[in-house]
Amino acid sequence: MAIDLIIGLQWGDEGKGKIVDILAPQYKIVARFNGGPNAGHTIEFDNKKFILHVVPSGIHRNLLKNYIGNGVVINPILLSLEIKNLEQAGINVKDSLLISDRAHIILPTHCAIDKVSEDIKGSKKIGSTGKGIGPTYKDKVSRDGLRMIDIFSDSFKEKYQNLKDNHLKILKDLYRINNNDFFIKIDSEEQEFFKAIEFLKNYKISDTVKLINDELLLDSTILAEGAQGVFLDIDHGSYPFVTSSSVVAGGVCIGLGVSPKSINKIYGASKAYTTRVGSGPFPTELFDEIGEKIRKIGNEFGSTTGRPRRCGWLDLVALKYACIINGVTDLVILKSDVLDTFNKIEVCIGYLDKNNKELYWPSVNISEVKPIYKSFDGWKTDTTKIRKFKDLPKKMVEYLNFISNFVNVPISFVSIGPDREQTIMVKNM
Repeated sequence: MAIDLIIGLQWGDEGKGKIVDILAPQYKIVARFNGGPNAGHTIEFDNKKFILHVVPSGIHRNLLKNYIGNGVVINPILLSLEIKNLEQAGINVKDSLLISDRAHIILPTHCAIDKVSEDIKGSKKIGSTGKGIGPTYKDKVSRDGLRMIDIFSDSFKEKYQNLKDNHLKILKDLYRINNNDFFIKIDSEEQEFFKAIEFLKNYKISDTVKLINDELLLDSTILAEGAQGVFLDIDHGSYPFVTSSSVVAGGVCIGLGVSPKSINKIYGASKAYTTRVGSGPFPTELFDEIGEKIRKIGNEFGSTTGRPRRCGWLDLVALKYACIINGVTDLVILKSDVLDTFNKIEVCIGYLDKNNKELYWPSVNISEVKPIYKSFDGWKTDTTKIRKFKDLPKKMVEYLNFISNFVNVPISFVSIGPDREQTIMVKNM
């Protein structure tokens, strides 16, 4: 049996977690393949709200196995807290969660380097979450990192100390930090770190690469879950305002250790508009009351950082490119209900340069383009209680059809609210 996967087609925050949760009952395994606690996947059901950062979004479905893949970076303190919160909610995490023994570990000093390196950039900040993701991947690539398998080694503390000493040297020499309080805080976090390490030893830290490939031989159904979005990809995003991992569909092969031949359906998630957190170009960003209205109705604040998201109209030029490079087979449109009260809705269908010459992503500096918009009449209808596609307002269907035709990918799901039940399966659109 092949692997299906879901990825974000924008700058993250598309609502992938909700769709994973909805799709999960069709699968035996849900596996996260990239990123770390910089992600925030929100799931709502039974009037409860859960935010997952590293644990896969299938954890709330009984009888499923949830794998944290080798491509993920793990903060033991935050993962331990996430597990404890899930267990308090009645989830049997010990039986359902498996953690890759090849996943790299985020140290307290990784977080310190991340925060300080962002601070010294001043006005040129890239918008890092400060979770230590970049420095951890940097150590991974330079072959200095620690992996989950190392926590069982007798020499783990020695390896930890060597890496920590290297980080302290970087902090002191490169960033000129000589503040004792700063290093006292790191020492305090270190105590929590080692407690968390001991806590995680009680869970299944396994060779998930072998386990997933064994399951594929048994024709098991697997859903791979990505973090962030295409335009935060280290290679294909709006560099340098990107994350440190491979976010695109190909990243599943690296992050889980599976063959490209094993990939089947590729679900691509997009909001009905566009948002972005942090710095970087954003062609359709709105700086007026319309952008503020989208932010307010959509509650557009980061689930990990709490930062207000920048909001704008849907960029179909970028979305089409994202669908092409990922081979998206099924489009998922989320938060469509946020646009329920708008009189007019705009979508970007092209870019112009300063000489009014038409340009295309990604061959342009998108911070300097002028969007070409197509206008749609709003549907002015509360869609949050609708459960069948045929009952959606005609003008909303026209809007959705235009998106699908422009990117040449059929829409499989439309989300019209945060709850599980507020999701419409589209057939014969």
